[in-house]
Amino acid sequence: MATKTDKLGSFIWEGTDRKGNKSKGKTSGKNVALVKAQLRQQGITPTKVKKEAISISFGSKGKKITPFDIAIFTRQLATMMKAGVPLIQSFDIVADGLENPALRDIVLDIKNEVAAGNNFAGALRRHPKYFDDLFCNLVSSGEQSGALETMLDRVATYMEKTETLKKKVKKAMSYPIAVVCVAVIVTAILLIKVVPQFEELFSGFGADLPAFTQFVIGISEWMQEWWFIALGIIVAVLYSFKEAKRRSPAFADKVDHIMLKVPIVGIIIDKSAVARFGRVLSTTFAAGVPLVDALDSVAGAAGNAKYRDAIYRIRDDVSSGTQLQFSMRSTGAFPAMAVQLVGIGEESGALDSMLEKVADYYEEEVDALVDNLTSLMEPMIMSVLGVLVGGLIVAMYLPIFQMGQVV
Repeated sequence: MATKTDKLGSFIWEGTDRKGNKSKGKTSGKNVALVKAQLRQQGITPTKVKKEAISISFGSKGKKITPFDIAIFTRQLATMMKAGVPLIQSFDIVADGLENPALRDIVLDIKNEVAAGNNFAGALRRHPKYFDDLFCNLVSSGEQSGALETMLDRVATYMEKTETLKKKVKKAMSYPIAVVCVAVIVTAILLIKVVPQFEELFSGFGADLPAFTQFVIGISEWMQEWWFIALGIIVAVLYSFKEAKRRSPAFADKVDHIMLKVPIVGIIIDKSAVARFGRVLSTTFAAGVPLVDALDSVAGAAGNAKYRDAIYRIRDDVSSGTQLQFSMRSTGAFPAMAVQLVGIGEESGALDSMLEKVADYYEEEVDALVDNLTSLMEPMIMSVLGVLVGGLIVAMYLPIFQMGQVV
């Protein structure tokens, strides 16, 4: 099925509708004959059909398409359908209101696919860069159950909550990195621009400089002559780290485990993973996806290797008949609060709503931690900058203090 979809081409057509009005548009198909047949099924008599000469690369025009853009599109589409607007017309209304031309192209392409008789989920799967398997599977469940508008609303809520959570975690991680960058830049400026001024002053003293001062001057001289090497080393290390994480799953998993042990940031990542577990599982389970299959989707969206592996173990336990709460407890990865809420949900038959409560609770925890991070980091910023800048100042003034003692 996927192979056939990949062979579809884009065709431009002109024709007349049942009332004799001229119309034109663009649709997808395997060849001209099939496109003409599709148009006739829609009540259009084609007069001209030709394959589009230039292949459109969706997402290459305009602004970059972000997950938030997809969330907004999903929310708008759900709102239109809840208001009773037909799906095809909803695509047109949503596309007209989009400011990003790249996303508008994708929405119109999906509309053409659906208008040609393909299902909505299949049209979404033609754009895997923007609509992952979880998104497509949920939409497919909504189509099959006849509750597409309700499922789109759930998917929109899931995406909005998930992307907001990711944004908060990125904010928490970027703050310490920004502190380190500022400290490195300030130190480099002092070593390259300020220390040489003191070095010229010390050259006329005619006495040996303190060891600490000589050490700082040595670093300054090296930086003045070889700063580009230092910069190259930093860039090379960052690039190598990024490539190693991308190419080596084992290295990426190791980094995930280490990040969980970093003070403050590790707690935020840990709680956000629990929140994501609750949010994705509640959405998929409420959509009627079997629990074992839902856990597969949750593992893929876990965002951390520790929780991904734990969820796969849970999936195996659940498939063999173990209750979800007992399996979660046996992994040792999930906090007691989450396990207890899941247990209550299983016993009361309201697992999806209790999982949603788990997600809400831990999302609020992450929110509070991120808000407190700035105040927690301020003393660290002052300490780091104080040690670096203060150390350089002491090193430069030590010879002057020694001269005062001699006099």
